[in-house]
Amino acid sequence: MSTSSIFLILLVLTLISFVSGRSQAVSTVSGQTKRLHSRPGYYGYFAALCCAIPALVIASIWATLEDGIAASLALSSLPEALRNADASALSLIGNDIRNLATGNIIARTPEPWLIEAAENYTSSQNTSKIAMLAVVLAVFSASFVWTHRKISPSLRARNSVERIVLVVLMLCSGIAILTTIGIVFSLLFETARFFTKVPFLDFVFGLEWSPQTALRADQVGSTGLFGAIPLFAGTLLISFLAMCVATPVGLMAAIYMAEYAPSKIRSSVKPVLEILAGIPTVVYGFFAALTVAPVFREAGESAGLIISSESALVAGGVMGIMLIPFVSSLSDDVINAVPQSLREGSYGLGATQSETIRQVILPAALPGIVGSLLLATSRAIGETMIVVMAAGLSANMTVNPLEAVTTVTVQIVTLLVGDQEFDSAKTLAAFALGLMLFVVTLILNIIALITVNRYREQYD
Repeated sequence: MSTSSIFLILLVLTLISFVSGRSQAVSTVSGQTKRLHSRPGYYGYFAALCCAIPALVIASIWATLEDGIAASLALSSLPEALRNADASALSLIGNDIRNLATGNIIARTPEPWLIEAAENYTSSQNTSKIAMLAVVLAVFSASFVWTHRKISPSLRARNSVERIVLVVLMLCSGIAILTTIGIVFSLLFETARFFTKVPFLDFVFGLEWSPQTALRADQVGSTGLFGAIPLFAGTLLISFLAMCVATPVGLMAAIYMAEYAPSKIRSSVKPVLEILAGIPTVVYGFFAALTVAPVFREAGESAGLIISSESALVAGGVMGIMLIPFVSSLSDDVINAVPQSLREGSYGLGATQSETIRQVILPAALPGIVGSLLLATSRAIGETMIVVMAAGLSANMTVNPLEAVTTVTVQIVTLLVGDQEFDSAKTLAAFALGLMLFVVTLILNIIALITVNRYREQYD
């Protein structure tokens, strides 16, 4: 039995508890629902929530701890020489045990002790699933009995349900905040470790990026240069090109849909335009690498220009296409939020529609438009798949859009691909790049939110 099956059983029991609680509330007043304090549905929600939440919490905690406990029991059955190995070796053995138990391919022929450990791991998992189901059913049954004893015409079911939902929402908000704090502190901790190996000034102001550190004292060609300036230069260049494409097209599309398009055209064009936002970025990457790049290269050759197969121009152009619905949708909402009285006053003074748009609507909507452009810029800076497939890995210090460049996100992906040791400067550099990227995008988002809030305060 899998964990998903247990959660599915829990869902079915929750639905049964809802129906049962609602029916019991109606039966206590002989069908005269006006005698109940709350609507019958609230009694069903009360029974379902009180039964499901304790069982769901126990099942979630159990599922989280289950794999680690099963792996520890499997490792305890290993020969004594292997049990006394270092932590990294035990971690690799644990991965082999999991892969062998789940039927995945391992990198070596399994020894008898490894097969036995995998069997112990599977046995522990199966026993744990049965025990989890028994405990979940016991907790659910106890909650079911307690809630149905509580159901009565005087029970303030609606108030109880609203309090439970409020507590759940507060817990979800707390989890989101704690997750963000955990991400920030993990970045800070690993970045601090990186700066113990590489000087801060060399990283921030260095002009060369070559993170291949030497593994031996006599190794040549692995100097480990960690200057981040070429990465941020490439990131800003591609983001600038993307915004050069997305800003005019997205803004003009927003103006047309908000001011010129009839309602029938608007209702059909806007959803079609926003389909672009639902296309996975890896598809844009394939489109850039297989279609746009050859077209640009052939056009450059016919014009006497040398355009690299992986150039900033291709990556920035395709990223700009991806950002068009983002800019268009936000700008359209901002333009529609401009009070109609401003338009009517402009028309009353004899201005044409185009003059009203240029001299009244756009200036009034400018703070919101700037905010949308800043949010789109932060999205462009953090984009990964398009630049991985279209921009290349060359850390060139250039502003020529026809040459290959790399970005911060591409290097983060490159540094963390494969099995890595998290005590080398090469791997830790990814966390330093991630922290700087986090700070840059956070600043852009804060500026955008402040700008939009000022706009809303002016016209709400």
